[in-house]
Amino acid sequence: MLEKQFHLKEHGTTVHTEIIGGITTFLSMAYILAVNPSILGAVMDPGGVFAATALASGVATLVMAFYANYPIALSAGLGVNAYFAYTVCLGELGGAEGAFRIALTAVLVEGIIFIIMSFFKIREQIVNSIPENLKFGITCGIGLFITFIGFVNAGIVINDDATLVGLGSLKTAEVALALIGFLIIITLIHYNVTGAVLIGIIITWILGMIAQSIGWYQGASVFPDFSGGFVANLSGLQNTAFKFDFAWAIKNLPQFVAIVFAFLYVDLFDTVGTVVGVADKAGLLDEDGNIPRVGRIFFSDALGTVTGACLGTSTITSFVESSAGVGAGAKTGLASVVTGLLFLVSILLSPVFLAVPSFATAPALIYVGMLMISSAKKINYDGDLADTVGAFLALSMMPLTYSIATGIMFSVMSWVLLKVFTGKAKDISPVMWVVFVLFALRIVALITNFM
Repeated sequence: MLEKQFHLKEHGTTVHTEIIGGITTFLSMAYILAVNPSILGAVMDPGGVFAATALASGVATLVMAFYANYPIALSAGLGVNAYFAYTVCLGELGGAEGAFRIALTAVLVEGIIFIIMSFFKIREQIVNSIPENLKFGITCGIGLFITFIGFVNAGIVINDDATLVGLGSLKTAEVALALIGFLIIITLIHYNVTGAVLIGIIITWILGMIAQSIGWYQGASVFPDFSGGFVANLSGLQNTAFKFDFAWAIKNLPQFVAIVFAFLYVDLFDTVGTVVGVADKAGLLDEDGNIPRVGRIFFSDALGTVTGACLGTSTITSFVESSAGVGAGAKTGLASVVTGLLFLVSILLSPVFLAVPSFATAPALIYVGMLMISSAKKINYDGDLADTVGAFLALSMMPLTYSIATGIMFSVMSWVLLKVFTGKAKDISPVMWVVFVLFALRIVALITNFM
């Protein structure tokens, strides 16, 4: 049954490997269950946001598993949730009562638009129109990006006013344990230990418990707290589910359209980058560098966003942390089944999942980042300069601007402009011209906001 549904042999994987990969992905992104309620809690009921996030993530990831058969997990996107709470609700809407209803309405409309785009294969055409060199640059850029996220989550890299970033204190438990965890993963991989990444996370977590017990680690508790209850988690949904405000949207249509466009932009290109990077690393690109069934991936993403809006959370999108599961060997939707079920189970066992500290998952992100950066060797530096520059900007701008979408924006715009400047405009497909215009409009919007 599993073979027929997920084609495990065709992809060179096993049930055991997929289960390990799915658990690894979940542990690498379980932090969103704590972070999203914290961010959206500024304007919404945190309990409802937690339940909505867990349910929407589980549903969307299961759709990805059975409909698209990819090891890609989905949840509430970071960055866009901050935009939802602070820019839209507290900023543009002035923190007005019920502002979150307007934002949820915008997310719902965004999701519906993406479903329509999926039927017309618009997002699919965008992905498959990106030149191969740029795809490799995107993969490498995501590798650098998630490596940076891992370093920051562990406190290895910190904010330094003098040099923007700097080295964290090596005396702190989280830094030391993250580095130890990374060495544990690499050592286990050297000895071909199955589930090395997952085992590394668990060992680092246990070491964190010991460190906290002896007083070395002073952060939030890494021990599960079962004082809360299941009913309390779900009861919050009554404060978030189906809380839309279409009347305001119609009355203030221009402002509402601008909010929707911002959500569209970030979700579209964050997802494009994540999908390209994860598929490339899992060896799922075809001989032409395209992604099979990519339309189904985007439909799963869009359906997740609509589900999330109805339940009461910000945009649901494909998570780059899925690459952690890929690094553990996941290649099919079976891994996503495991991840999706764990999201649903987290409603019952949230204290366990939320207790996994970021310094324990950071080694997995760093390791996977190392694997993804290997795509740099596939980049053709001796070919067309537009391809070279596009790939370079993708891999450099993603980590340095802390945004997958921004990295793709600079990559695509430079590629199109250089094609024009070097007399090779005929190489630019209609789809790439459309993407170029979208990015140009985004830049105008950014300049306008800045000014």
